[in-house]
Order: sequence, then C-alpha cells, then structure tokens
Amino acid sequence: MYTVEDVASHSNASSCWISRAGKVYDVSGFLNDHPGGDDLILNHAGKDVGDAMRDEDEHVHSESAYEMLEEYLIGRIGAEESIVREDWEATDDFHPDDTDSARDYEKNQFLDLRKPLFMQMWNANFSKSYYLQQVHQPRHLPEPARLFGPDILEMATRTVWYVVPIFWAPIAIYLFLRSVFQFTGPLPGFFSNPTLPLSQLGTIPTDSFVKTGLCFLAGNVIWTMLEYGMHRFLFHIDEYLPDKPAFLTLHFLMHGIHHYLPMDRLRLVMPPTLFTILQFPFTQLAYVIFPASVSNGIIAGAFTFYILYDCMHYALHHTRLPQYMKDMKKYHLAHHYKNFELGFGVTSKIWDIAFNTVLKV
Repeated sequence: MYTVEDVASHSNASSCWISRAGKVYDVSGFLNDHPGGDDLILNHAGKDVGDAMRDEDEHVHSESAYEMLEEYLIGRIGAEESIVREDWEATDDFHPDDTDSARDYEKNQFLDLRKPLFMQMWNANFSKSYYLQQVHQPRHLPEPARLFGPDILEMATRTVWYVVPIFWAPIAIYLFLRSVFQFTGPLPGFFSNPTLPLSQLGTIPTDSFVKTGLCFLAGNVIWTMLEYGMHRFLFHIDEYLPDKPAFLTLHFLMHGIHHYLPMDRLRLVMPPTLFTILQFPFTQLAYVIFPASVSNGIIAGAFTFYILYDCMHYALHHTRLPQYMKDMKKYHLAHHYKNFELGFGVTSKIWDIAFNTVLKV
C-alpha cells in the first residue's frame, strides 16, 4: 500500500515509479526497453499515466502493452481518510461516532480492527507514508481493540487509569522520604538495606525538608520539559522513522495506537512496564549527575507530575472537567483531530508557547 507522495518520490531513471488506475508500478528496469524511448516514461515519472497512455497524440498503447505493465506491479495507492482537518472544532460534548470495522478495512486495507493488531503491523505491506497517513486518522470502537492474540500479552497492554497512582505514588513518596533522610545523614545503599528509619522522621531538621522540597519542585519543572520533549521528539518522530515494518510497529506500540484509537479508555495511560523502560535512562542520568539526596528528590517530583500527567490525560479524553481542564481537553483533542504536528503539551501549553508549537483552537 502506497500514497501518491510515495510514487512522486520515485521520479528519476534510477528509481522510476508510475501509477495507473490506483496501481503502482516500478518501471525502472523497463526504461531502456521502451519502444518509444525512456524519455516518454521519464516525463511522467512519479505520476499517474492513465491519461497519457490513452492519449492518441502522445503515444497509443496496445492491449499487450497494458499486459506487460502488469509485470512491474508492486502495489496500489491506498484510500485517503480525512477525519483530521484544519476546520475541526472542539465542543464540550464531543463524542466521535463508532467506526464500521468491516467497511473501514475494505476501504483502506490498513488494519482490520476485528483482529489482533500487533501481527498485522509486524507483517505490514504498506509504506511508512501510508502508515502515517492512516494512523493519524482516528478510529473509534465501543470496546478496546485487541492488540495481541494471547491473553497474557493482551493483559499487559491494557491499563485502568487508577493503576498509575497506585503503582507510582508509593515509589514517589519513598524517594521523597529517602531524599529527606539523605540530606540529614548517610543511609545504607538501597540494595543492601532499602528500609527507611521512619521512627526518626520527627527528628529530621527543617532544612532537610526544604532542600528536598526544592529538589521536588525542580523535578516538577523537569517533568514538564520531558512531557513536551518526549511527545514531540520521540512519540512524533514521524519524519525520521525508518520505512521498515519493525520500526513502524515500534512507533505504533509507543504512540501510534493512541492516535489511531484515541478514545480507547484502557490505552490512555502508560502500562507500568512501558514507563519503567522509558524512565530508566533519565533516572540513571540523574544519579550520575547529582548526589543521591538531590537526584531522589528530583525523581520524586518528576514521578509525581508524571502521575498527574497520565491521570489528566485520561480525564481529557473521558470525564467532565473544571474550566482549565476543559480548555486543555479541547486543546489536546485538537492535537488528535485538527493538527497532530502542533499542540504537544498535555498538562499545560507552556512549552508549546516557548517553542512556538501552539495549536490555535
């Protein structure tokens, strides 16, 4: 499956593609054998040749010519959805219509929402351009789509929103307290003795709490930068994404599925396994740069804001909200339905403003 842009990018003698009646042909190896000379084909390289092949003034083609053309068939041009559009407007009662899965697959030949999605992505027969075109056109199902066939794998991809605070809040609290104790005096290494002397909490001097509090606030700010940076430069790495099924599948698992099924209530927050992987290089970097007392305070602040981020992300898609969050809901939904190349902030617009990626709603 290809797009018109895919065909247009192959427009020279070394890689010459043409299209006709929705089919795509690589005629690079036929240029020297063309009876009318290679110039006639190269004049239409990267374009649709249906009209040209019927044009009596230019070159009349026999039935055998059309039959020969089929030998160079490499794919077809997929349908174009137009759900995302610049004139989309957010409303307080926005709720998208459900997708007819059978009709959607018949029309687009992209992913069959009636079957597990992972293996369809892994065995993909579409180009990166067609993948990006389709994955950014939202579909909606009354129940979560299935990603894997085996139940044990499928279970790991579905996360109820309250799992995030249940799993990560105790870790954030532990790191905050560990920072407080470390600012007061030495503690054994985590792997030798992870317990904290909580009975001595009342003897901790105020300045230890102040130091940890400042680190905690720094972590809050750092998280907002990570939220924006990861969303824009990692999850939306579209331009630099290699055109290989493995990389398209990785993109789909990390963020593509969220744009493809933005209202899937069990895939709006990160599974603990995924966030554990994503946070690891950043937390390890913090331990390399800062003393343990400082890094634990910063990580506690970042984790706390991560919890707020994921819970707010769920709320923006699915709940009634106070005014500020209503405004952010419209802003975030516009990222899905109006322009996915702008509006990367979820909890606030501060870094969109700073980096000139604000999406007007």
